Amino acid sequence: MSSSNLKAVILDYGEVLCIRPTADEFRRLADIFALDLDSFRKLWEASRDAIDRGDLTPEAYWLNFAQRTRTKLGPKHIENLSAWEIEMWSNANPVMVDWLLDMSRAGIKTALLSNMPADLAEHVQTKFEWMRKFTFKTFSAHVRLVKPDPAIYQHTLQGLGVKASETVFVDDRETNIRAARALGIHAIQFQSIEQLRSDLQVMGFPVLPSVASGPKS
Repeated sequence: MSSSNLKAVILDYGEVLCIRPTADEFRRLADIFALDLDSFRKLWEASRDAIDRGDLTPEAYWLNFAQRTRTKLGPKHIENLSAWEIEMWSNANPVMVDWLLDMSRAGIKTALLSNMPADLAEHVQTKFEWMRKFTFKTFSAHVRLVKPDPAIYQHTLQGLGVKASETVFVDDRETNIRAARALGIHAIQFQSIEQLRSDLQVMGFPVLPSVASGPKS
């Protein structure tokens, strides 16, 4: 692989472009269902595909979650759960955002590829000006597909107008990385800024994330 063959970068959102929610933020949700944190997280993780794919509205998702945990929810509970979830996934990682802006300035194509409910997708596009810097964006709820389905990667490659072999994909989940590599995409599992920078250097990628953050416009 030559770095000259790399024309585009595809970025995940959760825990890549945004910072992972804190235990307290998850615990606030768990308390509504009288669950301990570990039990809540396991059930939450296992139930996300339906809402991320757009099969369920936030209200239907939380009502279904309540049924599975034998919890009664009122309208205010649902309103709070939906608002808290949007809030906890709204903390952008400034170093990664700066890298996105640097790639945009360098003329490198970029795409967002995220498993994300429709209400959160609307929120982040309204809240973050830097969302406009992407060449192409794929939100799972909009295309009714979720990672690691190969079709959602192919949709994003087509939107970018690049081949799999010309693309770097960055995601925090191993299952999504494996799916990308199976299609011939150069994939990096995100663990830290330093690790990502090192892996990109090995590739010879021309634009690297900074080791220190600073606001850029």
